[in-house]
Amino acid sequence: MSHRTVTVAAIQTAYGHDQATNIAKTEAFVREAARMGAQVILPSELFQGIYFCTHQNPKWFETAHPAVEHPCVVAMAKLAGELGVVIPISFFEKDGPAYYNSIAIADADGTVLGIYRKSHIPDGPGYQEKYYFRPGDTGFRVWRTRFATIGVGICWDQWFPEAARAMMLQGAEVLFYPTAIGSEPYDDALDTHLMWQRAMQGHAVSNAVPVVAANRIGLETNDGTAQRFYGHSFIADNTGNLVAQYGASDEGVLVHTFDLTAIESYRADWGFFRDRRPDLYARNR
Repeated sequence: MSHRTVTVAAIQTAYGHDQATNIAKTEAFVREAARMGAQVILPSELFQGIYFCTHQNPKWFETAHPAVEHPCVVAMAKLAGELGVVIPISFFEKDGPAYYNSIAIADADGTVLGIYRKSHIPDGPGYQEKYYFRPGDTGFRVWRTRFATIGVGICWDQWFPEAARAMMLQGAEVLFYPTAIGSEPYDDALDTHLMWQRAMQGHAVSNAVPVVAANRIGLETNDGTAQRFYGHSFIADNTGNLVAQYGASDEGVLVHTFDLTAIESYRADWGFFRDRRPDLYARNR
């Protein structure tokens, strides 16, 4: 019996204000991951610039573009085709008068398979995304790429078990989560990175699926306020174990290979999907 495998990667790095520099930096890490054998390579959330949602300022709307015109999408899709890899591309999308926090999926021939728009939009100190982004209207989606069927959620999506399960029910074989998360302005002592990891490790366990999370690092200043992003990007296997991870300041790419055939058998053996009771999950009235 032949086994299907996929090699995945997560990029962890710091970003600055200059978009061209950020794209070039991401490209260099994608090339490094490809040299290491990675086939699906995940940059972090909104790598076009600093994480601008710490404040409400209309100037940032000028950095949004339609998917077909966005510099990050154009550059990464071309790179995906050149290297023969899949890249989920996070970008600030403008669609007419509406703005979204979106992902474009570039397949290994450079074709953009489609777009997912972030469903869960946070709003709180340091993460004022509701000012910038409408809640996504695509629903959760999966993508049948050259190497695997993948599901992609965006940052705050990663805390919701319903999002992971919705992608799994559509046939996802690996879940990817690009992220921008770090310090909490209202409490300098609060570090949520373990909670953040455990939430996604739980998705891996209850869905018997590998999970890949890419976060940024570094101290960023926006309108006079500093925010530090805590990294801790990781790859978890289908049992929830961390098979590759970074700390709070590491920069580079994490790479790991999964046997999709063996994982499919494991998932069937555990019976999580066999024993589901959706007839009981509706809200009791």
